[in-house]
Amino acid sequence: PTGSVVAFRLLDDGEDDDVDWAYECLVDEVIDTTKATFPSFERFEGWRGREDRILLRNAFAECGISTYCGLAAIWLAERDDARYWEADFYIPRAARARHWLDQVSARFIELFGELRMVGRFSNGEAIFERSRSTCDTGA
Repeated sequence: PTGSVVAFRLLDDGEDDDVDWAYECLVDEVIDTTKATFPSFERFEGWRGREDRILLRNAFAECGISTYCGLAAIWLAERDDARYWEADFYIPRAARARHWLDQVSARFIELFGELRMVGRFSNGEAIFERSRSTCDTGA
């Protein structure tokens, strides 16, 4: 989603991998790790549009996953639902949500990021490299 903090991973490193199984394992890992690291999150089943699956939600943000051609984008974004904006009207939350996202973004990327986007071509294709933490650990 626009404005989200995003960590990238490959779903299929080999030719023999079962991508559906790898996806479900990654979803479980994202849910378990996020809830353990950020206890305010609760499981949530939903979608942002047609491509962004919401897995967890707290008062300020949603955590989800989007996939495209074997690349998984694990994201954290400010909530964008009617209940959030109605609550924001009475007791402003947007500034606190952005502050919270700024505070947790580095930890989130550290938890889930295996790839780092280094740029885009004019046609929209993205270029990635392995993150330093992955290279340093040999994972």
